[in-house]
Amino acid sequence: MGTVSGRLGWLEWRSVVGFVAEGAGVLGGLVELRRVLHREPEVGLVLPRTQQVVMDALAGLPLEVSTGHEVTSVVGVLRGGAPGPTVLLRGDMDALPVVEETGLEYAAENGNMHACGHDLHTAGLVGAARLLSAHREELHGNVIFMFQPGEEGLGGAGYMLREGLLDATGDKPIAAYALHVWAQAAKGVFQLRPGTMMASSNQLHITVYGKGGHGSMPATTLDPVPVVAEIVLALQVYVTRRVDVFDPVVVTVTQLEAGVAINVIPNSARLGATVRTLSEAMLEQLTHDLPALAERIAAAHGCTVDARLNPQYPVTVNDAGRTAETTEVLTGLFGAERVERLPDPLMGAEDFSMVLQEVPGTFAMVGARPDDVAAGEAPSNHSSVVRFDDAVLGDNAAALAELAARHLVRS
Repeated sequence: MGTVSGRLGWLEWRSVVGFVAEGAGVLGGLVELRRVLHREPEVGLVLPRTQQVVMDALAGLPLEVSTGHEVTSVVGVLRGGAPGPTVLLRGDMDALPVVEETGLEYAAENGNMHACGHDLHTAGLVGAARLLSAHREELHGNVIFMFQPGEEGLGGAGYMLREGLLDATGDKPIAAYALHVWAQAAKGVFQLRPGTMMASSNQLHITVYGKGGHGSMPATTLDPVPVVAEIVLALQVYVTRRVDVFDPVVVTVTQLEAGVAINVIPNSARLGATVRTLSEAMLEQLTHDLPALAERIAAAHGCTVDARLNPQYPVTVNDAGRTAETTEVLTGLFGAERVERLPDPLMGAEDFSMVLQEVPGTFAMVGARPDDVAAGEAPSNHSSVVRFDDAVLGDNAAALAELAARHLVRS
């Protein structure tokens, strides 16, 4: 028997399963779950309370549930009623070390915040698990539900891959999907593109070593502070003069540290920067050039330097075929007006890129701007005042469920 797309046509099959209506039916429970997660966010690779909330939310479903060894991940496996391939669906669980200032009734008060919407991702994936579990006998194959900690800069996906995530069913997945809410986009609008979807993320660390001394006698020292300042400016000039405008780069200095006492020239000064690229070739160029730039500027002032560019997350690349299928599925579910092709990649980064290096799949954005926030006034993800409309949760669950079922339901 052929797959649905080969035999029936997607819209005809969709009307039989009706995940959108079923998603609306579980929306209330998903909103409640999301707000429980939002009230007590946890940061990093170890999220014990979040893990327990997810385990409790999955209890009673026909899943094989396991947890991570190095990190507090959760993996749920749903085995269909007949043999077939495996599809992976992912939701990240960690928050950010941001003090929430939204004033929401369910705002966090522990110094952390789900400022990137991962609480919605977790609740949406629980919803997909519930929807697909209700149709387990109709599935020809398996679904892996990937609940991941440590997306915010710690590479939680890499830990889960090393612990055997892709072998959870005994067969490597044929497709992988993830959705990410976006506070500045219209509620319920899905945004995606084939090929490069998001940038790589890399960390630049530069420490300049000089010779400290009295602040009133700089001539007797090798002051590292102006050297670091010069390097900051040189990095900006490098991007505008040494980088191809058609292979863009973002270098943003986010950390500057030097000295303690105001009348003391320190022995060292340091900077930290995030570096985003859209190609491996450009990353290779920067890995050589940026440390060399710092070394030469420091040497010109008689200082030495420790400079290194550390790769963090690779470029997120959507498989062209899977993205065409995703566009077809989302358009069939929600209408063409709610599906947009992004003209350009986003300069944010994602460790789901590590999964997409192993499995063809798609990473898509979902607008979640509340109705009472004007388009031009919405705070961005990671803001202490950002808000997400959790009314999107039913549709998010339905979208993930349909993307999996497309590969697993047969006529």
